[in-house]
Amino acid sequence: MFRIRESDIESAISNSLLHGDMNRVFDISQKSKKITGSMDPVLLQREKDRNVRAQLNSANGDAVEIHDQFYRDHKLLLVLFRVMAVMPIERSQPGRITFSWTSYATIYAICFYIFTTVIVIIVGYERVQILQTTRKFDDYIYAIIFVIFLVPHFWIPFVGWGVAKHVAIYKSMWGTFQLRYYRVTGENLQFPRLKILILLISIGCLLLAVVFLLALSALMDGFFLWHTSAYYHIVTMINMNCALWYINSRAIREASSSLSRCFSRDIRIECTSTLISSYRFLWLNLSELLQTLGNAYARTYSTYCLFMFVNITIAIYGALSEIFDHGFNFSFKEFGLIVDSTYCSVLLFIFADSSHNATLQVAQGVQDTLLEINLLNVDQPTQKEIDIFIQAIEMNPAVVSLKGYANVNRELLTSSITTIAIYLVVLLQFKLSLIQQQAFTAAAAAKLAHAGH
Repeated sequence: MFRIRESDIESAISNSLLHGDMNRVFDISQKSKKITGSMDPVLLQREKDRNVRAQLNSANGDAVEIHDQFYRDHKLLLVLFRVMAVMPIERSQPGRITFSWTSYATIYAICFYIFTTVIVIIVGYERVQILQTTRKFDDYIYAIIFVIFLVPHFWIPFVGWGVAKHVAIYKSMWGTFQLRYYRVTGENLQFPRLKILILLISIGCLLLAVVFLLALSALMDGFFLWHTSAYYHIVTMINMNCALWYINSRAIREASSSLSRCFSRDIRIECTSTLISSYRFLWLNLSELLQTLGNAYARTYSTYCLFMFVNITIAIYGALSEIFDHGFNFSFKEFGLIVDSTYCSVLLFIFADSSHNATLQVAQGVQDTLLEINLLNVDQPTQKEIDIFIQAIEMNPAVVSLKGYANVNRELLTSSITTIAIYLVVLLQFKLSLIQQQAFTAAAAAKLAHAGH
């Protein structure tokens, strides 16, 4: 994606707004004088307000703080990630989110991580001992899954602290975008019901982790209650990561819808080159925000996808193997494996589908409005700006890429299903060959025993 510097956006929006305001004030003054002999105070006040908005600058943290509704709505998520020591970023100054290795949030994260690492290693050692001593296939599969669920803990410094600086930049970009949105559209960007949704999702993620682990402790032999202490923050983190991506994708989708609505509204009032130019740079800023989302969390969600792939494959393989060995008896362990695969599949679907919906919305509304403009009714500079805007949309496709490793959309789901199916076919072929070998060995042993008699 083509990246534009922040200074270019600021100068472009400011110049287009100021230039357009001066022209509009002059036109309104002339028209009002011809009609009434004096200037219309309502129209003049509106243009003065636009002129005042054009003076705002995203470098002013206090101004950004006033318009940063997205931070206020999803602050709870940031606090929870900081409490779990996953993402030690903080609001260190008005309008800016920062990360520092010497901040109190990072020091707390390191101390909390050391404490939980001790618990994870102790519980992990016991789970590995079970893995080495068990002989039953279903117990072996469950032991593998429980060990795999401990792995994300050791990724935290790499996928959390290691990208915290990039995440802080991305979060700060939201504040500057919302201020620019206000400057261009004249209204603050709103996220209806987002705060309540985040509260419900956060409570749901915590309750789901607690209920899930307590149920396993009660229903499974060898999974003691104190073992759950190593999994609470891990399972909660897995749930919250999915929720975080969904909230970010939803916010971009709502910002795209609002931008499209305001653009369509303003175009009907006045279709000028300066107006289209200011919206073009605002749209480019939103498109860059979408791309920065994927780049900032590339490590986090690349490992997240790998974790889901492995879990789904092993859980489905374990469930099918149990069915091959014992038939459809629907034991608790078979049911548990099915639940595990379904749980990971749902999280993977939400991750991919929310991005797909966000990318569809980014360009669609704005592009439709541009194509509806009758070029015969506008002047040549406006026609040129429309062409440039359409070219900008074509050259900057709305795609969420994890730094080129994968594009997050529905195609990721289909490719994941294909990959999992291939591995399952290979594993099941191996399983069937073992069953045939065991049957052949048993038949040979029975034949020898019969011959001995």
